[in-house]
Amino acid sequence: MTDLAFRSAGRLAAAVAAKEVSSVELLDHYLARLERLGPKVNAIVARDEEGARTAARAADLAVSRGEPLGRLHGVPVTIKDSLEVAGMRTTGGSTRWGHHVSTRDAESVARLRNAGAIVFGKSNLPADARDWQTHNEIYGTTNNPWDPTRGAGGSSGGSAAAVAAGLTGLELGGDTAGSIRVPAHFCGVYGLRPSYGIVPRYGSVSGHAPGTLADFDMAVLGPLARHADDLDLGLDVLAGADHERAPAWRLELPAARAGTLREFRVAAWLDDPFCPVDRELVAIMRAAVDAVRAEGAAVVEGAGPVGLDETMALYQPLLMAQSGLVESDESYAGLVELAAAEGPAGGFASDLTLRFRDWHALDERRQHSRRRWAEFFRDVDVLLCPVSPTAAFPHDHRPDPAWSVRTLRVDGADRPYREMLTWMAPSAVNHLPAAVAPVGATRDGLPVGIQVIAPYLHDRTAVRFVQCLAEAIGGFRRPPGF
Repeated sequence: MTDLAFRSAGRLAAAVAAKEVSSVELLDHYLARLERLGPKVNAIVARDEEGARTAARAADLAVSRGEPLGRLHGVPVTIKDSLEVAGMRTTGGSTRWGHHVSTRDAESVARLRNAGAIVFGKSNLPADARDWQTHNEIYGTTNNPWDPTRGAGGSSGGSAAAVAAGLTGLELGGDTAGSIRVPAHFCGVYGLRPSYGIVPRYGSVSGHAPGTLADFDMAVLGPLARHADDLDLGLDVLAGADHERAPAWRLELPAARAGTLREFRVAAWLDDPFCPVDRELVAIMRAAVDAVRAEGAAVVEGAGPVGLDETMALYQPLLMAQSGLVESDESYAGLVELAAAEGPAGGFASDLTLRFRDWHALDERRQHSRRRWAEFFRDVDVLLCPVSPTAAFPHDHRPDPAWSVRTLRVDGADRPYREMLTWMAPSAVNHLPAAVAPVGATRDGLPVGIQVIAPYLHDRTAVRFVQCLAEAIGGFRRPPGF
């Protein structure tokens, strides 16, 4: 039964449909693993065992009656605690609304249920989903399954840790600044940041109060999984027009541009002096690129069409401006005063209090950036690049609202913590899909992922590439002790 916990979500659904295992048995298996192994990682921090068992019994009854079954029928899944699940607390990692009990599912959660998934718990995240390590005052710290002294990433750190540890069948996370991609990289699992706008976000409380209807620029929801095939499955289940547009809109994502590695046109951007990547990670990614080339793919190496410096000059103020929306009125007033003191050169407070006129000017520059990326992808199918400058780093929960205190260790030297943003920026600011695939491990045994960026709305191209990559070099490895 232990190996059952590490199967793909698709294979688990097939096992339930074939009566190899019942949904109730599968749920009990994950709950037993959670009791025994959960404290080691502290990834799943809230449960609804009664509601899940009722749903699992109904799933088994549907199988016995020969009823039509969804793609995730009977599969136990967990949900990042920034997404509303009916009848459960949705804290967003924040004490501001830590006692809020959801009365309805987020739209994405409803789509998982409609596909037959059994939602049995919520996974941990940093406070207000605003860090690359997972820690908050409500549920504490999530550890990396590969090394408990290190973080699982953020903000979907609980999601990635739960998947890696075999505590859930599939996870649903969110990504604005790498919140799916960094945890997938740190924990050695697969993650997909979909194209902006194709997965409804209603019901998300990442940094804002429950019930908020306005969307956040660059913010998306997507799956985390142990197997590349589950990214495709998750995309099929989650993507589509939201409930207000559904009467008239249909989403038909184009098929992958290639079916085998030898058919892909690949660009590789593995390092950059603007944001150096630890040489050990570069070597591991280069070996993966060499394997892709050996399979017959056309590979060119070099920077993307818009440099990291230019990209960050767009991304950081656009990101910080919407972060300022979650500040209290009192805090925001103080930031306005601080921004005035910063002067024309600007700074952290100036970004947080950006005027709409200035935001619009940045957005116009962003649209030109998007056009340059679209032109780049006429001749290239995917771009391979790092997820972050480092592998998973040790826990460091010192307060650091301006990301100016903590540091990253890259090739033995300290680098600014905010550089965790840099390799996240090209995909996020340009609304591009990006998948992460595990490609190796450091000498300390820490997972290393590679980021696969594809053209806008060509999510299936990114997903197909990581499927082919997994076939060529292998994929998920189980952490020791799990």
